[in-house]
Amino acid sequence: MTDHPDLSQHEFLTVRELAELLRIKERKVYDLAASGDVPVSRATGKLLFPRREIESWIAQSSSGPAPGVSAPRPAICLGSHDPLLEWALRQSRCGLASFCEGSLDGVDRFCAGEGMVAALHVHDPASDEWNVPLVRQRCVGENAVLVSWTRRMRGLVMRADLAGQVAGLADISSRVLVPRPSDTGTQTLFEGLARDAGLDPAQMRVTDTAPSEHDAVLAVAEGQGDVTFGLEALARQHGLPFVPVIEERFDLLVDRRSWFEPQLQRLLAFARTARFADHAAHLAGYDASELGAVRWNA
Repeated sequence: MTDHPDLSQHEFLTVRELAELLRIKERKVYDLAASGDVPVSRATGKLLFPRREIESWIAQSSSGPAPGVSAPRPAICLGSHDPLLEWALRQSRCGLASFCEGSLDGVDRFCAGEGMVAALHVHDPASDEWNVPLVRQRCVGENAVLVSWTRRMRGLVMRADLAGQVAGLADISSRVLVPRPSDTGTQTLFEGLARDAGLDPAQMRVTDTAPSEHDAVLAVAEGQGDVTFGLEALARQHGLPFVPVIEERFDLLVDRRSWFEPQLQRLLAFARTARFADHAAHLAGYDASELGAVRWNA
């Protein structure tokens, strides 16, 4: 008994045999056949797949795209919000829209083919790595690459009158926290670090959830909460006290087929300009020295 059908025994493969070979559901095989993405014969009234053409298709993708999302990806940047990336998307006029609902949401949508790129900052406590363990687990079947965008400093952003009263996470147990959504890299990281500091995130007083990095810091600036786990760059922009806690990696998960599309090429070209470097240096808490370095390949 083998894991896959013996292709040498049959000139044509059945739906079940092709599904086993590609490790996909039979329903997906029917979808591929209906869209014309896979070589298929209907001469007998049943779907049969010519062995030699299937072998060539798998090896070279000469008869159609690889299994998975075959339609062109929309020009959208998914995942986590970042002030520097947001600025670059706008200033480069690259044509990429943004839909920032958090790192985990971004990975889900990226794997569903809903965007060209997903911005991530997810820490794996077991390995002390950023982003790579997540995409290694979730994106093995994707035609994708993970590249570095920046390192950025994250910590406690607090009301101006609390300056000098908070030195670390252990000092915020009685403060009102402005939280981020539970599926964001920010909230996941905060809850893990808070527990390490002896806090119980479930017992903390909190405000309404802030949908973005900007919204979280703005809520503190307007007095809606005492503190948030935010970015140094935004704390400085709003003139708020900041206590550094951790430097995180902020990476971009990019679809390889979209890499050479005009939108991504314009963004990457802009990120190599002196204007971009000057702006990154002006913002507090950013290190863009590794921008564009490959961190993981599918």
